[in-house]
Amino acid sequence: MKKLLVLILVLSTLQLSACALVEKVNSSVDYASQATEHINKLSTFAEQAPQMIKDAALNPETKQALENQLIGIKKDIEQFNVKSVPTIAEDVHQQLVDKNRILLDEINKVLVNGHLALDKLQNSQIIMTITDITVLVNRIQNLIP
Repeated sequence: MKKLLVLILVLSTLQLSACALVEKVNSSVDYASQATEHINKLSTFAEQAPQMIKDAALNPETKQALENQLIGIKKDIEQFNVKSVPTIAEDVHQQLVDKNRILLDEINKVLVNGHLALDKLQNSQIIMTITDITVLVNRIQNLIP
């Protein structure tokens, strides 16, 4: 009878350990996926922005679209920065948050009273900061076991 109880206890412990491990893996995969998606959105903006900036000088609709994208990016960054993070991703998340804060500051400088100041955007470091952020993709993808 004691052997059966010990066996049940051991099996239960192993099952709980396996569940915890699966949960950690799942949260790491979820975080890596969300962080990669966040960085991909920024990267897409960085690719499109130079042409949009040129077009925005002549086309008010393009300027409005650019402004809307920057406002959307700002909201995405604010939501991403407060995201719950698995322990394994804390370091890379903090690096991403630090770079996101720099990007937020730059976006706030070009959005004067909630409206895009095109001349400030042309002289900003937004694209360079996004490029710095995209470097973190490899570290994030390495979180997945």
